[in-house]
Amino acid sequence: MDKTLQLQYQEFASVDALAAADRELMQAAIRATASAYAPYSHFHVGAALRLKDGSIVLGSNQENAAYPSGLCAERTAIFAASAQRPELRDYDALAIVGRNAEGALCEASPCGACRQVLLEYEQQQGHPLRVLCYLRGGAIRELPSVASLLPFSFVL
Repeated sequence: MDKTLQLQYQEFASVDALAAADRELMQAAIRATASAYAPYSHFHVGAALRLKDGSIVLGSNQENAAYPSGLCAERTAIFAASAQRPELRDYDALAIVGRNAEGALCEASPCGACRQVLLEYEQQQGHPLRVLCYLRGGAIRELPSVASLLPFSFVL
């Protein structure tokens, strides 16, 4: 039996084309790349998570010589928000951006582990967590839900 999977998303030409709140979130993610610790990959990732009260929690990738002991920017942000603001485990949107070894902004998207972690938080809160990803050339992809990134997920 053949089945079809459709994915809904929007693309914006640049950060400037986003609504003000999303533009602020993406700019925060860009700033977060500065705190990345990436001496091995030289791929600095920044993430910014907006809580429902409007506050923003930043995360950046943190590498370690004892690979895979490091942590991705997305999980750093959501774990920090959950630990620091447990009363606000209600998230609106997550922005993600990369910076290459030359320092230029570049495309970034959550890895498989981050997708599963983010999906579990989305399921716990009972409503979608939008995801904004910086793309090659400066465009932005907006996904309406983490579930869009992981269509064949599992729940325990």
